[in-house]
Amino acid sequence: MTTRIVIADDQALVRSGFRLILENRPDFEVVAEAEDGRQTIELVRRHEPDVVLLDIRMPNLDGIEATRQIVASGSQTRILVLTTFDLDEYVYGAICAGASGFLLKDVRPAQLVDAIRVVASGNALLGPTAVARLVNRFAALQPVSGASSSIESLTDREREILELIATGFSNAEIAAALVLGETTVKTHVSNLLRKLGVRDRVQAVIAAYDAGIIRPNAARPSLETDS
Repeated sequence: MTTRIVIADDQALVRSGFRLILENRPDFEVVAEAEDGRQTIELVRRHEPDVVLLDIRMPNLDGIEATRQIVASGSQTRILVLTTFDLDEYVYGAICAGASGFLLKDVRPAQLVDAIRVVASGNALLGPTAVARLVNRFAALQPVSGASSSIESLTDREREILELIATGFSNAEIAAALVLGETTVKTHVSNLLRKLGVRDRVQAVIAAYDAGIIRPNAARPSLETDS
């Protein structure tokens, strides 16, 4: 199955570099390039790509507002925001607007490819270190509207899984930690996302922090077992 991609960046050299990397992959198709936020929104509407690589700092309309409008339109396109710095002050805003994760612009080609595949498959790209750094610095600035009020609707198991997601566990790691089948974990994750009214795991993590059920400096639990 081919993943259709739009590359949005105001620097032509950056767009060309990403295109060269992606077009060498038989399962990727770059359907369009955009040089500002308004053009990005129009191209998403026209092509309905699977993934947008979206620069945050662009003319006319920045990546945050472009993300917000794309999500508000009901588009199923997944948004992977690009940033120059790993603590870019705009990253949290983009994620709250509905982005599925972020990458540094100096990402290695293999990491870029993997990231696009992760996001295209419906997962979010935000590891435990990134979660902690983003939440510690920005959580008080822009909470997820309405999501935290739905925490109470979660079952005990869903809440337990949400806590593990918030510390960076993958579905496979959650399954191992809770002695569950991975398919069962996926079902629980889908249910809790629906109850919270959020698009993906990143949004769910922000909701968990916003509701206070996860502490910003919470340690990642160990998967090691006694021998």
